[in-house]
Amino acid sequence: MQLKKINTNLQKALVENGFTEANELQQETFSPIKSGTDLVIQSLKGTGKTTTLVLNIIQKLKEPAEESPRALIMVEDKQKVLEIGELFEKLNKYNKLRIFSTHDKTDIDEDKNEISAGIDVLIGTPNRLNQMFSGAGYNVNKLQIIAFDDLDSMLKSRYDSIILRLLSSMEKGQRLFFCSQITERVETVALNDEEREPLFYEME
Repeated sequence: MQLKKINTNLQKALVENGFTEANELQQETFSPIKSGTDLVIQSLKGTGKTTTLVLNIIQKLKEPAEESPRALIMVEDKQKVLEIGELFEKLNKYNKLRIFSTHDKTDIDEDKNEISAGIDVLIGTPNRLNQMFSGAGYNVNKLQIIAFDDLDSMLKSRYDSIILRLLSSMEKGQRLFFCSQITERVETVALNDEEREPLFYEME
């Protein structure tokens, strides 16, 4: 996959998994995401938003480091958690980031123990992440990326308050909002912090 200054280990894994050509979404957003700017990225279903998110997190984090999570990904349900976990398993083969997934059906005490042992990327559902961060006292100052996959879908399911509460507790970290449609509610969440002005990318 031809992207400017892409990590060599990531590039190798992408090619092995059939991602030999970067699509328009990946080409257009790679540099802006790498720059650390907050972004709202709108693209239709099936255009590679999730792959774009995963490859950019691997690109940014590069290798295992720290004990506290450096990237947090919120998704709507267990199915999406497992889907992203499987994609990381493929594309993270050589970078070896420590990925941990949690959802409403996992054991929260076991999850907390695993996370405390040291991870790089935490993937979870709104309710479970809300439970974990409201009671466990995790160090959120190490977060470099806070990402939301299919934000518009989560907002339809009324997760607005959980998402806003999470964002208000995490001042640091680049924010990436992926959605299929930029709705008024997406804008409200993305623009919730007056001191941060995300860039909006609307792809066909």
